[in-house]
Amino acid sequence: MKPVLLLVVACIALTACAGPRPEAPVNAQVTPSGSWREVTATPAPTDREWWRAFNDPVLDRLVETALANNSDLAIAAARVAEARYGYQAAEGALLPSLNASGAGAYSRSISAVTGRPVTQTAGEADLPLSYEADLFGRLRNTSKAAYATLQASQYGHEAARLSVAGATASGYITLRALDARLALLQETLTTREQALAAARHRADTGYSPKLELQQAQAEYSAAQQLIPAVELAIRRQEDALSILLGDNPRVIERGAALTDLAVPVAPVSLPADLLRQRPDVAQAEAQIVAADRSLDVARAAFMPTIRLTASGGYATSDLLPHGYDVFSLGGNIVQPLFQGGRLKAQAGAAASRRDQAAFAYKKAALNAFREVEDSLAAVDRIHAQQLILTDQTASLAEVYRLAGNRYRAGYSPYLEQIDAQRALLGAQLNLIQAQADHLNAIVGLYQAVGGGVVSNP
Repeated sequence: MKPVLLLVVACIALTACAGPRPEAPVNAQVTPSGSWREVTATPAPTDREWWRAFNDPVLDRLVETALANNSDLAIAAARVAEARYGYQAAEGALLPSLNASGAGAYSRSISAVTGRPVTQTAGEADLPLSYEADLFGRLRNTSKAAYATLQASQYGHEAARLSVAGATASGYITLRALDARLALLQETLTTREQALAAARHRADTGYSPKLELQQAQAEYSAAQQLIPAVELAIRRQEDALSILLGDNPRVIERGAALTDLAVPVAPVSLPADLLRQRPDVAQAEAQIVAADRSLDVARAAFMPTIRLTASGGYATSDLLPHGYDVFSLGGNIVQPLFQGGRLKAQAGAAASRRDQAAFAYKKAALNAFREVEDSLAAVDRIHAQQLILTDQTASLAEVYRLAGNRYRAGYSPYLEQIDAQRALLGAQLNLIQAQADHLNAIVGLYQAVGGGVVSNP
């Protein structure tokens, strides 16, 4: 027994070549600020089904369809399943391994005693059992690394879910904005068609020069040529939404108009809470844990491996008077002595991967802070722009009315009315864009704060 004990002690002493455990880089740490630059509202939790705040049942159905059928989400779910099986395999390695084996043979040989051929039928059944005594944590740390990888894949699925929901909501809002642009252009085309008919009548009767007719025709064509471009954009937007929904390109159903969509209250959370709410940040944190446990696994490779074995079975042959029970008990200790620097290189590579994961976490956290700051600023500034454009559109509508009255009364040339009409159309198109940008900025803010995702999916 003493030689075995001495061997174990010697093996442990040889593991000192693993060196001290490397610490994570200090400059990869992240310290969130106490508040945002854009101080708007009191922090409040975000609903996981945040898209319902826009109060459009069609939008709700589209997002639910996307979450059920989107290909990227299906891939992310398959990755979770793969990671779960990997964790189950790592857990299974902690338990004893029991197999069943059987062997049989029919043979003829020459007896060394009689010199005559001997024929026999022999067989053996065996149940070998093996167990690795995980004294130095290699298997346990492998299991912990696999569990952290499973968590990272679950957070990755949540991040994909948030991305798909945000892309669907934003795509639908953009589609309704294009619909509004098309309706405005068609209304403008109708108005200019009427103006063109009036100009043609005045030119035919000699009440106005041919110049006004050509100007009216040019303005009609200018509005007309904008419509095919918007129709093409609508078709492309519908096709893009169809792919998000996991379907072939098709017509997308419509619900509330752009101006009828509810404007949700912008969600706000504290910077420190963001690190727990954002699934991509939580995923990066889980990847650090997985890399750190993998480093422990690599360091455990310097330690001896102790394996216990046992087997029992039954052997029989027609040359024997009867069958016999057979068994064996044993164990072995394997200590790496010379690996050509392979183990040190593996440990160094594992430490480097841990450091990479630490810096990736810092990058994800800083990017999350930036996205929230940008989204808060976008919601505030675009809303201010929308209010200004609303006032401008109202003023230009009055200018257009007055210009029309002056032209019909003969106090101003037709060009003044055309200029007023152009300015009004430009302001109306800008207002539609600002309304869509404001709603999309709120969608972006919901995504930036984590979309109501819990920290442990």
